[in-house]
Amino acid sequence: MCRTAVFYGDALARYGFENPHPWRSDRIFAFWSKFQNENLDKSSQIVIKDPVSADEESILTFHERDYVDLVKKSSKTGRGFLDMGDTPAFQGIFEASSFIVGTTLECLNLLMKKPHEVQHVFNPIGGLHHARRDSAAGFCVFNDIGVAILIARKRYGLKRIAYIDIDAHHGDGIYYEFENDPLLFMADIHEDGRFLYPGTGSELETGIGEAEGTKLNIPLAPNSTDKDFIIAFNKIENFVNNVAKPELIILQCGADSLNGDPLTHLKYTPNAHRYATDIVHRLAHKHCMGRLIALGGGGYNRANIASAWTEVVKSLLAEPQHR
Repeated sequence: MCRTAVFYGDALARYGFENPHPWRSDRIFAFWSKFQNENLDKSSQIVIKDPVSADEESILTFHERDYVDLVKKSSKTGRGFLDMGDTPAFQGIFEASSFIVGTTLECLNLLMKKPHEVQHVFNPIGGLHHARRDSAAGFCVFNDIGVAILIARKRYGLKRIAYIDIDAHHGDGIYYEFENDPLLFMADIHEDGRFLYPGTGSELETGIGEAEGTKLNIPLAPNSTDKDFIIAFNKIENFVNNVAKPELIILQCGADSLNGDPLTHLKYTPNAHRYATDIVHRLAHKHCMGRLIALGGGGYNRANIASAWTEVVKSLLAEPQHR
């Protein structure tokens, strides 16, 4: 079995907006309740870790200074929006967002630490894939993924990084910020942008310049099921094996792709998340010494969040199935 760190604590719950906003603090508690009900918190292979705050210098590796200053200012007043209307400010939003980034960075640090305490890590409130360098977007204030990619290179010298995204929404904050980066290999299965925010992620978007062919976007029609997802994910497996050959894998496993999510139109079951994680787990051991960061991402049906993320963790604990 693989030793896995799972981050949990009130500091992660602080990243939540007031009712009736769909992203509220109870998301992490829904997951934790299921996690405990399955006695995963008592597993000898699970290490429970406290959230960690990022320093401003780390956040600035990805985000622009003017934007970070805006978030800090808005965090004091708690008024207004940080984008066109999806991401409202609240008092303490800068600190709450810094914990998301810092916890994802601590995931990276744990994987790179020697001797290895854990092989895999899970930050349930990480994966804020819409935030851009100069603005919030789609409930995402700071892009912890973007920060982690850049710091993995700067601090640890990693070059080839694979980012895999199965959230219902296209990870536009990663795609466009790394569109011309030939060493960031992105594979994203999402609901077709003609039917869902942010309206991007066409299969024709494969990277630009030297990075052409390093990005794989797979839009699925509304009402797509596990069967459709599995067919699409097999393309990702081939992409990672034959094109990416990464030194680190980051998996954004948003649960808003499951049937019954109030914001989306896909019809997966938690089996899709188990299937994807089983494959990514195997790829991580094959290509990058098991280095795999899993991030919760979106999801607005609490039961779906609990089931999908628990399946992700259970997959990380199991011995990878080779084929």
